[in-house]
Amino acid sequence: MNLTIREALLAFRRAPLLSALSVTTIAFSLFVLGLFGLVAVNFQRALNEIAQRVEIVAYLLPGTPGETVTLALKDIEAFPEVQAANYVSEDSALARAKRELVEFRDQYRELENNPLPASIEVKLKPSFRDAAHVNVVADRLRGFGFVDDVHFGRDWVEKLDRLRQLAAAVGIVVGGAFAAVAIIIIGTTIRMAVLQRSREIAIMRLVGATDGFIRRPFLLQGTIKGLLGGLVAMGFSFGAYYLINRFLIQATFFTEVQALAIVGFGALIGLMGSLLSVGRHLKRV
Repeated sequence: MNLTIREALLAFRRAPLLSALSVTTIAFSLFVLGLFGLVAVNFQRALNEIAQRVEIVAYLLPGTPGETVTLALKDIEAFPEVQAANYVSEDSALARAKRELVEFRDQYRELENNPLPASIEVKLKPSFRDAAHVNVVADRLRGFGFVDDVHFGRDWVEKLDRLRQLAAAVGIVVGGAFAAVAIIIIGTTIRMAVLQRSREIAIMRLVGATDGFIRRPFLLQGTIKGLLGGLVAMGFSFGAYYLINRFLIQATFFTEVQALAIVGFGALIGLMGSLLSVGRHLKRV
C-alpha cells in the first residue's frame, strides 16, 4: 500500500505541468458545475418557500356542529400526508379578511350578515406538497359529509411540480455533461502517463508484477487529481458565492454534505477516468 501511494505521488513529480493542467481542467469543469449547483440550490430554496404555501382549504356547510369539526380535525391530522389542520370559524374568517383586504373596508361596514363560511385549513408535510398528494388529500376531505367545497390552487401546484421536474432534469443533463468532460480529461492524462512509463511497466512485468499491482498507482493518481480538482472548485465556488452574496443578492451556499458530495464526486470521476483508461492502455505496453 505504501508503495502504491509513493508511486502515485511520484507521478506528480515526474510530470508536474501535466498534473497541474489535469487538476486545473478538472477544477474548472467542477467549478462550472458548482456554479450551476449554486443556482440549483437557491432555485430549490425558492421553490421550497413557495411550496410552504401549499394549503388545502375545506369550506364547511353552515351550521356544522363543533363536536363534528373537532372529531374531523383529529381524523385529518392522522392522515400521513398532513402536517397540521386548523379550524377557522366564520367570525375568524371575516376578521382575517378585514385585516388582509383593507381595500374593501367600506363594503365590510355595509354587511348585515357574515358571508364567509367556516373552513378547515390543511398544511401538508414537505415531502407531500406535490400535485398528486394534494389531490389525494383533497379527495379525502370531500368525503366528509359536512364539507361543502375544497380549494387548493390546482393550477399553480401543478406548475410548481413542473418547475421541480425541469430543475431536476437540467441538473442531471448538465451534471452528466461536465462529469463526462472531466472523465475524458483524466482518462487522457492517465493514458499519457501509462505511455510515458511503458518501458518501466514492461520491466515490472518481466520481474513478475501483476496488472493489478501496476494499475493501482494510476487509479490512486486519478483519484487524487479528481479530489484536488474538487477542492479547488469548491474554493472557487465559495468565492463566487461571496461576491454574489455581497454585491448582487442574498444567496445560500452548499450545506456541508453537499460540499463534501461535490468534492467526493470529483474523486469519483477521477477514479472512473483512470479505470476506463488504464486497463485498455496497459494492454498496449
